[in-house]
Amino acid sequence: MTKASNDDSLQTLWLNVCHHSDAASYEIIFHLLNAPLIKFSIQYVHTRQVAEEIVIDVFLKYWNKRTELTHVINPKTYLYTAVKNQSLNYLKKFSLVRYVELDQSGKYELIDTADPQLIMEKKELFKKLDDTIESLPPQSRMVFKLIKDDGLKYKEVAQLLEISPKTVQNHLFSAISKLNKRLKIYMERAAAK
Repeated sequence: MTKASNDDSLQTLWLNVCHHSDAASYEIIFHLLNAPLIKFSIQYVHTRQVAEEIVIDVFLKYWNKRTELTHVINPKTYLYTAVKNQSLNYLKKFSLVRYVELDQSGKYELIDTADPQLIMEKKELFKKLDDTIESLPPQSRMVFKLIKDDGLKYKEVAQLLEISPKTVQNHLFSAISKLNKRLKIYMERAAAK
C-alpha cells in the first residue's frame, strides 16, 4: 500500500468518525497513530507517562469535537500538530526555569520564567509572532506552517500543495524574511523601552 492510499484510508476513517461517530474507525486511528504520537511527544516532554497523557488528551479532544473537525484535510498532520502544541503547552506550564541561548556563540543563561515582567514580555513576543505568521499571504503561511510546525519536507509540501519544490522554497524564504523584518522592528522597539 502506498503512502497516498494510507493517507486516503486515514482520511476515510477520519470522516467516518466526524460524520457518523464511528467508534470502530476512531479505534483504528487510535491504534495506528498512538505509538508514533507518543514517541513524537517524548521528543518534547522527555517522559513517557506525560507523553501518553498528552496523546490520550488529544484523542479525547478529537472525539469530543469530532463533528467540528470535518474540514481537516490531513488527519495525521492535524493530530501531530495537536500533540506538539499540547506538549509545548505542558512545557510552558510546568517548567519554571529554562535555558535560553543568548547568541550564536553557544552561551546560555538561566532565565527564571516566574518573573512576571519576563512572562509578560514572552507572551507579547509570542503574540506578535503569531500575529505576524497570520498576516503572511495564505500560500506562504501554509508553506511556513507545514514545514516549521508540522515538520514536513519541501518535497512533501510541494506534493501536498501541488506546486514545485522551488516554489515551496521561495514561499518559505519570503515568509521567514517577513517574520525577521517584523520581529526585528518589534525587538528594537522593546530594547528602546
